[in-house]
Amino acid sequence: MDLIEVKHAIKTYQTGEDSFNALNDVSLNVKKGEFVAIMGTSGSGKSTFMNMLGTLDKPNSGSYYLDGIDMLHLDSDRLAMVRCEKMGFVFQGFNLISRTSALDNVMLPMIYKGISEEERIKRAEWALKIVGLQNREDHMPNQMSGGQQQRVAIARAIVNDAPLILADLLMV
Repeated sequence: MDLIEVKHAIKTYQTGEDSFNALNDVSLNVKKGEFVAIMGTSGSGKSTFMNMLGTLDKPNSGSYYLDGIDMLHLDSDRLAMVRCEKMGFVFQGFNLISRTSALDNVMLPMIYKGISEEERIKRAEWALKIVGLQNREDHMPNQMSGGQQQRVAIARAIVNDAPLILADLLMV
């Protein structure tokens, strides 16, 4: 079974009398364990597609299954549960909480899963070590470089061992 199965996704935006297709008949299958990069010029629909995969937006038509679950017919509570259990996110702006340590930023998604504080600390320390920031656990985002902040965001995305990591990274 595929981890991701998108068939004929179309997303149309209406701006006044004009409309444009951000996604035009997009289909994609991704197997478990597979790495996929979605690349393109600014305005080509990458963020729209990422938002759809992350269940933050829905296409106007088409289908989207994540791990065999029909994502387009779930209510908002169930979608939040799926995001918590099956997805990790790395945003371009990192979205770290500014007055919170690296360790606490990484522990945040585990709170939503109801994981004990002892286990959250253990997993967050592991994730920060994986990204080479084991000596920065107590640092606030403003005490870290942009690259270090990005690695905290990556640690936060991998800490729950989600089958899907969505990373919207700016490549320069």
